[in-house]
Amino acid sequence: MLNLQQAEFIRSAVSEKDFPRDGLPQFVFAGKSNVGKSSVLNRLLRRKNFARVGAQPGKTVHINFFLIDKQTYFVDLPGYGFAKVSKAEQNRWGELMQIYFDSGLLSCGVQIVDIRHAPTKDDATMANWFRASGMPWLVIANKLDKIKKSQLQGCLDVIRQTLLLPEAVPVIPFSAEKGDGRETVLDMLIAHMGKDAYKS
Repeated sequence: MLNLQQAEFIRSAVSEKDFPRDGLPQFVFAGKSNVGKSSVLNRLLRRKNFARVGAQPGKTVHINFFLIDKQTYFVDLPGYGFAKVSKAEQNRWGELMQIYFDSGLLSCGVQIVDIRHAPTKDDATMANWFRASGMPWLVIANKLDKIKKSQLQGCLDVIRQTLLLPEAVPVIPFSAEKGDGRETVLDMLIAHMGKDAYKS
């Protein structure tokens, strides 16, 4: 049993020495700066402002570690692909993420994309990092509430084809606004922990 109410912010990592190395699973969340990553984390944890939601995208400039029920980490990677951030800052974020991926700490990846649009080149690069890690990952197609039901399958097909996703990688329709897809995502994460259930 994983109690999602027992969630605490641990630290913002600016270098490899800041990464927790206590053997607990680390579930890594990545997405474009304006894709609603913080809102997805808040919805999963049912906490209104736990992961900071900025009025301006691109505010997560470090790797943030959240400890869930002292059993696992939710790892919030810097948002990528935000044009108003300097190239030097983008490079610094990219280097930090590459160091994390090379660390071997990732247990499972969660890539968040916008269901309304075809994934970008940055999304494809992120998918390649998850693929190269050799670890399981899943894709959350956020902003489900912004499309018609008749558009759903076509949008999911575009995401899968653009990111060249293996069949083993699920694409989960999700609404951070309304909560659709929450239980599906949590069930998959719990399964990767070898746990049976969670308390929300």
